[in-house]
Amino acid sequence: MFESLAKESINIQMISTSEIKVSVVIEEKYLELAVRALHTAFELDAPARQGE
Repeated sequence: MFESLAKESINIQMISTSEIKVSVVIEEKYLELAVRALHTAFELDAPARQGE
């Protein structure tokens, strides 16, 4: 996650963690870029595979 945001030069202003999640605060102007970068990094933009 952090590497993906860094590759896009997105500065993380704050980090919060718990047992089940990691949250970050970034500037609003980078929201769409961050979402796209993370979707790509975690392969959430890939088509779903059948039978899994």
